[in-house]
Amino acid sequence: MKRIYNFSAGPAILPEEVLQQASAGVLEIDGSGMSILEVSHRGPHYEAIHHDAESRLLSILGLNPAEWQPIFLGGGASLQFAMLPMNFLSADQSADYVNTGEWSSKAIKEAKRYGTVNIAASSESDKFASIPRELNLSPDAAYLHITTNNTIEGTEYSDLPSHGKTPLIADCSSDIFARNIPYNQFHMLYAGAQKNAGPAGLTIVLVRKDFLETANTNLPTMLSYKTHAASGSLYNTPPVFSIYVFDLVLKWIEDRGGLENMERCNRRKAALIYDALDEYPDIYDPAVTNKADRSLMNVTFRLKDKEREAEFLAGAKHRDMDGLKGHRSVGGFRASIYNAFPETGCAALAAYLREFARS
Repeated sequence: MKRIYNFSAGPAILPEEVLQQASAGVLEIDGSGMSILEVSHRGPHYEAIHHDAESRLLSILGLNPAEWQPIFLGGGASLQFAMLPMNFLSADQSADYVNTGEWSSKAIKEAKRYGTVNIAASSESDKFASIPRELNLSPDAAYLHITTNNTIEGTEYSDLPSHGKTPLIADCSSDIFARNIPYNQFHMLYAGAQKNAGPAGLTIVLVRKDFLETANTNLPTMLSYKTHAASGSLYNTPPVFSIYVFDLVLKWIEDRGGLENMERCNRRKAALIYDALDEYPDIYDPAVTNKADRSLMNVTFRLKDKEREAEFLAGAKHRDMDGLKGHRSVGGFRASIYNAFPETGCAALAAYLREFARS
């Protein structure tokens, strides 16, 4: 089987051995005589997978199961943009949001439907090419929301912002499991799985149990976090296959030394590409110039000569590289190098960047 270098931002690359294990599970799971696609979500074969994924998730992120509640949902992070304020923001309350790109802008738009939104900081004035450091926090905000990594713009928080006693909530969709950050500083975090955790269809939510107790109760049943927490994410049929593959990915992360080793590998991989871009300032225009704000997951850049963009993509395709075209809203190029992306692919792209620059 031929494997190309898949730089897609999501759905994104998965570990090859996970794909092999998942392929076997599609035929039969755990000697059951049934596919993982066929087993009951309330039967013993799936139940073991479900609980294993919950416990591994908490363990890898260093979260105490007595204090944290994992919830598995559908709908992607986009549903969480609305579900979060529905549960934790009322019409007479305000919430602080930091605007660092397209996805945080969408989260802000949804939150405004349910309460007052204070833009604590924004990098919109520089086209979201940086992470704002100074925050104007409201004294009584229900929570502070950030997007830890911005897949379109290529920025990432190098450190979590100071938030005092205000509960910190984050969209971690594209860099969850990528770095060994203090996840216990959050009160809640959520992530669509399809970028760095598994296949599309699963949304991961982690919420502190004491914070969950403060959630609004007059909500549609399916849109209440308390509903899903009380039922162990089994109130309705969960995304069984996505959770199965997610559990395999968690095992893969554990087998490779957990978050500390993931971060070491990711920093080394990203440096290969950024160093090549920085060597040729007359050819390449990195979207994020402040190195402290550069994403480890999504390397964004442009060519000084836009007339050569098609040539660059054609050369990349010839070298078995796909998914490098930038998001339609910003153009340019984007190399998404999530945990499963091999270091050899980053080295290959770096070599091509140098070759193209000299051509």
